[in-house]
Amino acid sequence: MRKFITTIRSAVNGFAARMIALVLLLAALRIYELTFNGLAHGGPHPFFSILVFGWANDILWLSLLSPFLLLLYVLLYLFSKKAAAILFTVIGILLGLIQISLIQYFSTTLAPLGGDLWGYSMNDIHQTMGAAGGVPVSAIIAFLLFVGLGLFLLWRVPQKVHIRLLFALPLLILLLLLAWTGPQQLSPGFTDSEYKNNLTLNKLQFFTNSSFHHFFPSFADLDIYADSYSGDYESEAKAGAKAVVFQYVDETNYPFLHTAQAPDVLSSFLDLDTQKPNIVILLVEGLGRAFACSGGYLGNFTPFLDSLSGQSLYWENCMSEGGRTFAVLPSVIGSLPFAKNGFCALAENQPNHLSLLSLLKHNGYQTAFYYGGDAHFDLMDTYLKHDAIGKINDIQSFPSGYVKMPTSSSGFTWGYGDKELFRHYFETLSGSTQPYLNVMLTVSTHNPFLINEEDTYLGRFESRMNELKFDDDRKQEARNYKNQFASILYTDDALRGFFAAYSKRPDFHNTIFLITGDHRMPEIPMANKIDRYHVPLIIYSPLLRRTAKFSSISTHFDITPSLLAMLKAKYAIDLPSLVTWMGTGLDTTRAFQNVHDYPFMQTKNDIVDFINATDMLNQNSVFMIGPDMGLTPDNDQPVLSRLGSLFDQFKQRNNKMLSTGKLMPDSLYERYFPK
Repeated sequence: MRKFITTIRSAVNGFAARMIALVLLLAALRIYELTFNGLAHGGPHPFFSILVFGWANDILWLSLLSPFLLLLYVLLYLFSKKAAAILFTVIGILLGLIQISLIQYFSTTLAPLGGDLWGYSMNDIHQTMGAAGGVPVSAIIAFLLFVGLGLFLLWRVPQKVHIRLLFALPLLILLLLLAWTGPQQLSPGFTDSEYKNNLTLNKLQFFTNSSFHHFFPSFADLDIYADSYSGDYESEAKAGAKAVVFQYVDETNYPFLHTAQAPDVLSSFLDLDTQKPNIVILLVEGLGRAFACSGGYLGNFTPFLDSLSGQSLYWENCMSEGGRTFAVLPSVIGSLPFAKNGFCALAENQPNHLSLLSLLKHNGYQTAFYYGGDAHFDLMDTYLKHDAIGKINDIQSFPSGYVKMPTSSSGFTWGYGDKELFRHYFETLSGSTQPYLNVMLTVSTHNPFLINEEDTYLGRFESRMNELKFDDDRKQEARNYKNQFASILYTDDALRGFFAAYSKRPDFHNTIFLITGDHRMPEIPMANKIDRYHVPLIIYSPLLRRTAKFSSISTHFDITPSLLAMLKAKYAIDLPSLVTWMGTGLDTTRAFQNVHDYPFMQTKNDIVDFINATDMLNQNSVFMIGPDMGLTPDNDQPVLSRLGSLFDQFKQRNNKMLSTGKLMPDSLYERYFPK
């Protein structure tokens, strides 16, 4: 027994020494992360606060692992001291190497990798990795240096430094107490930069937590608001605005089915003729309000779109429904819920539904989709075929004579840039007198931001900063993202050419154009949690009788209901009286307000954001939304309860749709789906 106790004491002492070494190793990794990101993105400031919060999060994460590591180490130590030391060293180095990989990913995308990884197909992952250019040299060097440092700290140092039980025992007790009672993560709560908040996260803990919730969603769907409210809250809005509440007809079987209530708010702005108008929807990759049109806090790097917005109906506070491209098609043309990993991810298991595409095709429209990349990415083509798309034009349909975008270091290219996409569009556009609905998704402003005519647009970027009167400090900060800004200017120029060419066509005068971003480009640091979704929405047409700028909040969910309401009012097109739209229609109030209750899906695994009135819920935190779309923390418990209840109602409907596999009765679907 005495020998056993002596062995246990020795094991505890050895474990404590190695845990101290692992803490030092994590500190080195934290310094590496801040230095690496500082070189790539500038700063970060305040460096010391970010370092302290980041290291504290690393220690909290390590404390969560400590019970398992201790048990494993001691059990193995009873049989072999050397084997226990080897296993601890291998585990520590492996965890560190994974952390370095996640740090590299974050530095490239400025978003921590989470369980959304598991929502992508292997083909999608291969394309994304190819776009990133493979494993960079900096990562290989970091791997090698870390392995050397890890071997020294985790293997050699504990052999030379002996920890006494008087110190080892309190250390282990402290770690175990932190694991049992401490928070999982600390947040510095920077209100000026979401990038700095994300920088303090332990990337491996974020990934493992998010992955756990992906594979075990029941743990993520626990009702965290059960103790803070009783009964249901009805939607409410501030400043006298009245929120729209759906009239659901059969929530048990069809949780999203409700009466069609969206008003016609667009007809009064248009001189619509007896002939149905063509509709062209331009979804611009990464187009965020932060740098698009006047008032963008990063500057106006879309001078053409800015001029077009002044001749249009312009929603400066529109929001995408997803933080990545996967959400844009179901949101814009289907106003559909998210399902588990985005509606497109349901693939062949999509419940029967109607959309802008299928309903307009039912009413005599031709429909087509145009994309310079592979439309199978994010299963976009599968979704579109379920919507009865007339034709899909993607990378496979471009004939010879078109030039692809430059390849990354791994030889990968997304496909054809925006100028080539628009050229292909005009060469394939039907001359039929039949009205058409065409949807286009651009790709040039996608990571890795390699564009044709790169030198031209890098020069344009420098001249644009002078036009915007940037001082030297702001110029230097913007140059950290020169490729991103150059690609934005390229796409803005491509749009200029697109509209110039369209204006020469006879069908131009009877066409309505919608331009919006699929989400805000995340590779330029974001100011706050709403910034990822903040995109412009422009409706331009020669049919416009007057222009307007709206500061009220609307989202991609509202586009389809409003377009259909307009066509129904003017042309009496054949539409169902029962629909499954998530949106209530575009708000044409010029003053800042919000009359919508909407969830948002940040990644394929994270439905954590919700807005009601001018409040935003992000996980367990509430923020007040300002007229500039800035966020201010709000600790008001009744607001948290109200938003939590409304958000929970959506999640219950979403889960019910997944369990029943139904959105609408078969009779309704068959009546309006085009034959």
